[in-house]
Amino acid sequence: MDCLRHYTQVVQTVPVPLLLTFLLSTFVGIGVLLYLTLFIVAPIPRAPTQAEKIFRHIEPDGKISTAKQLSCWQDVYNAQKHTAQRKGDFSDTGIEIEKPEIFMSLVIPAYNEEDRLGIMLSEAVDYLEQEYGAKASRLQNGNATKTMNGGQKSLNGHINTSPTHASTGWEVLLVSDGSTDKTIEIALKFARARGTPASTSIKVICLSENRGKGGAVTHGMRHVRGKYAVFADADGASKFEDLGKLVQACQQIEDGNGRGVAVGSRAHLVGSEAVVKRSFLRNLLMHSFHIILRLLTPPATAAIRDTQCGFKLFSRSSLPHIIPYMHSEGWIFDVEMLMLAESAHIPVAEVPVGWKEVKGSKLNVVWDSLGMAWGLAVLRAAWGVGVYRRF
Repeated sequence: MDCLRHYTQVVQTVPVPLLLTFLLSTFVGIGVLLYLTLFIVAPIPRAPTQAEKIFRHIEPDGKISTAKQLSCWQDVYNAQKHTAQRKGDFSDTGIEIEKPEIFMSLVIPAYNEEDRLGIMLSEAVDYLEQEYGAKASRLQNGNATKTMNGGQKSLNGHINTSPTHASTGWEVLLVSDGSTDKTIEIALKFARARGTPASTSIKVICLSENRGKGGAVTHGMRHVRGKYAVFADADGASKFEDLGKLVQACQQIEDGNGRGVAVGSRAHLVGSEAVVKRSFLRNLLMHSFHIILRLLTPPATAAIRDTQCGFKLFSRSSLPHIIPYMHSEGWIFDVEMLMLAESAHIPVAEVPVGWKEVKGSKLNVVWDSLGMAWGLAVLRAAWGVGVYRRF
C-alpha cells in the first residue's frame, strides 16, 4: 500500500500535458506494434508460376494434349485497370470483364483425391452435359423455350435474360493442389473414358506446390470462361444436381450490372441424422465457430447460416470484385469471398442444397478449427485496419 501511495503521489506531481503526451505516445506505440505484427502474420499469396498457367486435356484421338495456355480474364482486366489509372482514372467504371464463351465453368480443387474424385466427376459431368451440353444446345436452337418473368426459360429450368450471351457450353477446371497421388491420372483417365466432347472440356491444372483449398479455388476462378462459375469439393458431398437451384437463385438477385453470388447451404440439415451422428466435439467446434463468425464478420456475411459449404456460384460480372482481392488460401477463404462480396454490395443468396457425409476428409477437427478461428481473426483485422485493401 505504501508503494502504491508513493507512485500515486509521483503521478500527481507530473504536469497534466506531459502525462497526456506519455499516455498518447504509449497507445500510439502499441497500435503501431500491433499493426506491424498484423502486417507480418497476415498471409500474402504467392504469384502463380508460368507452369501453373497451363493445362492439359484429352485430345479427340485419346492422347494427352501438350501443355496449353490458360485464358485469364484477370490479366486482361488488370491491364485495362492499370491503363485507366495511368490516365488518372481510379474509378474502375467502364472496365468490364471479358465476355463469356460458355455458360458454366466448374472449378474443382483437389489435393490427393484419387479415391473420391471419380464419383464426383461422374455426377458433375453427367449433369453439365445434360443441362449445358450438345443436347441442351439443340433444344435451344429448336426454340424449345417459353417466356417467364420477362426472360426465357429453357427446358433445363434456367432463365436466360441475355440471349446474346453464352447460354450453353461447359468446362471443368480441375486444380490439382500439389497432389502427390494419382489425382491427375484419375482425372485424365476419366476424361478419356468419357470421350468427346466431354474429354476436351475437362482441363487439368497442376499447382507446383500445395497452396490450400482457397488458393486452388482462387487460381481456378482466374481462368474460367463461363457466364457463371461454380466451385465444388472433390469429395462429391454436395448434391451436384442442385446447381440449377444456385443458378436460378443467382439470376433472381443479380443487380443491374449482372453481379450476384449464390451459396449452397446445409443449415437446413441441422438436427438431421447426418449432423447428429457427428461426434460431440465436432458439433461443439462447429457451433463455436459460428458464434465467432457472427462476432467478427460484417452484418450480411454474419447473417449467412452456412459459410463453409463447398458449393458456391458466382456470376461472371461479380468475379472482378472478389477474386483479385483474395488473400486467404486456407479453409477460411469462403468467408473472405463473402466479405468481399458484401463490401462491393454484391447480392448474395443462400440456397438449401442436398449434402451427405463422405469419408476421407482431410480436415483435422481440432487443429483446423483453431486455425480457422485464428485465420478469421487475422482476416477481419487485416481488412479492418488497412493491411488488406482494394486498389
